[in-house]
Amino acid sequence: MTNEQKDNLFVLVKSLSKSEKRQFTLYVGRMGSNEDSKFLNLFQLLDKMNHYDEKVILSKGIVTKQQLSNLKAHLYKQILISLRMNPMHKNIRIQIREQLDFATILYQKGLYKQSLKVLEKAKLLANKHEEKYIAYDIVELEKVIESQYITRSLSNRAETLIVEAEELRNHNNLATQLSNLSLQLYERLIKAGYAKSDQEFREITQFFYENLPKIDNEKLGFREKLWYYKAHVWYSFLTQDFLSTYRYASKWVKMFEESPAMISIHPVFYLKGNNYLMESLALIKYPSKFEETLNKMMYWTNHNNFPVNDNLKALVFQFYFNNKLNAHFLVGSFEEGLILIPEIKKGIRDYSNQIDPHHIMMFYYKIACLYFGAEDYENCILYLDKIISNKSLKMREDLLCFSRVLNIFAHYEAGFDYHLESHLRETYKFLIKMDDLHEVQKAMIRFVKKLGDIYPHELKTAFEELYKELKQYENDPYERRSFLYLDILSWLESKIKMIPIAQVIREKASILNRKERSSISPIP
Repeated sequence: MTNEQKDNLFVLVKSLSKSEKRQFTLYVGRMGSNEDSKFLNLFQLLDKMNHYDEKVILSKGIVTKQQLSNLKAHLYKQILISLRMNPMHKNIRIQIREQLDFATILYQKGLYKQSLKVLEKAKLLANKHEEKYIAYDIVELEKVIESQYITRSLSNRAETLIVEAEELRNHNNLATQLSNLSLQLYERLIKAGYAKSDQEFREITQFFYENLPKIDNEKLGFREKLWYYKAHVWYSFLTQDFLSTYRYASKWVKMFEESPAMISIHPVFYLKGNNYLMESLALIKYPSKFEETLNKMMYWTNHNNFPVNDNLKALVFQFYFNNKLNAHFLVGSFEEGLILIPEIKKGIRDYSNQIDPHHIMMFYYKIACLYFGAEDYENCILYLDKIISNKSLKMREDLLCFSRVLNIFAHYEAGFDYHLESHLRETYKFLIKMDDLHEVQKAMIRFVKKLGDIYPHELKTAFEELYKELKQYENDPYERRSFLYLDILSWLESKIKMIPIAQVIREKASILNRKERSSISPIP
């Protein structure tokens, strides 16, 4: 299985649909001489194999060991050429670049007027769809042609092209600065999670504002606004200002809703904007708006104009089921949520090449939380172990930390006392090594350590004392992150009141629904 994942050609062949395989065969067979070609034979053999095995390929006598590497590279290239010709993959970016390629061919043949005519149409298309990087390439080729052949169609042609190039360069520079900032903030969130101290908050804030370019809102195009909102979403996530996350994610999604044509051109950005919006709504606990956003996203993904490809299928699966799980956490419907698990497991298998390991582990953590809420502690431990035992992944530290903490409580609830002491030692050492032992975690570990010495009739008092101790950190800007991953307060309430944790969360959700959402202001 390891070889299969490492061999890019095999993964590509296995990703092809039946229609794509049929098109490739027709593409290769367009000339009779290709029917028995070695690369077609290799393609057919790989298509039949369940796992990549080089020994099987060599035993078939298709190619020698010395030739195999070159043959695989040639087959890989031919498959990509075939896919590029498939109408399913003809998005607007490919169409514009195709026109740019045609214009380049005409220019090389010395057909300058024809080349300029194609370039003008391609440029209009690029500007219309905010493809400004390609538009800049087009203008640069126009300048090359004009420097060799004066059309005399416009007296100020050179000046026009110079102005266009300068405007596009400025837009592209701004978009690049914003996209770089966004990517750096995202990387920090994935590696370290939320800001854990005043020092980290100051570092992130200083970095953000030092790298945030000055902008003029009136002159921003669609793409620059997109990256501007995205950078603010990641900054507000890192600093745990979830109300700001909601506002900027709302602006992001609203921008698409006001220009529906952009949804089909930039479907990935539309999906991600909705995902971040729903994540912020889950964090500020706004279930009605959350459900509305999820339904709206699924409406557009099922729309006839929404593109269909493997990447988008994987993203729709990931965002839909991730947020369906969050919806159950919001209202405490843990048992009802268990029905999603077989579909999630199937999706992880089907899209294993598209979903990165970090997001698979996030699914496992949420499934574990679902089982914990449904009081199925053995299955909870099973999924937590998938995260804890995975030594090869460099994942978000917060996820690793709270997987271990939840694992301790799941073992306690399951009555696995004989494992509890070893898990406590491992978790404590892990947190010390991470330098991530905050007051909430310290209090929880102290509590679990002394559980064995507490008599049954003293348990309720012990739970009440821990609840009182932790409650003071609920709104602390750095301690509260503990409650985002693990709703320990609701668990303690369930122990004090002797009712299921699901009932506690449902009661809280009911109170929230009755309250006026005064903290959520309209989007400016």
